[in-house]
Amino acid sequence: MVKILVIEDEKDIRQLLIFTLQYAGFNVISGIDGEEAVHLAGEEMPDAILMDVQMPRLNGYDACEMIKANPKTAHIPIMFLSAKGQDSDIARGFEAGACEYLMKPFTPTDLIERVRLTLKEKGILRKLNECNCS
Repeated sequence: MVKILVIEDEKDIRQLLIFTLQYAGFNVISGIDGEEAVHLAGEEMPDAILMDVQMPRLNGYDACEMIKANPKTAHIPIMFLSAKGQDSDIARGFEAGACEYLMKPFTPTDLIERVRLTLKEKGILRKLNECNCS
């Protein structure tokens, strides 16, 4: 089963993301800030990470750079979820190493479609075929 790490400091949004992804057939683990993102990425080795940009302790951009700098976790695709939608914010996300940048608010359907597309583009097809999320 495809494992997704969700990092979101706002509890209601985090719970909605978890529910949406689990409903689509993904195994979901979660954390609340960038420091947890870096730690859980190395410990859990998820297939993908969905992460907010603005978080306490360590923002998403810095966490993404740290995850991408670690040879053990550098291959994990990172998708930002953010209300920060200026061109400079989006560019900063891609410069940090993200492969996708989703603007809040988004619909559950849009989220699932973007996650599936990213996983397929990154070659995680075998695991997608093992779960009911293909």
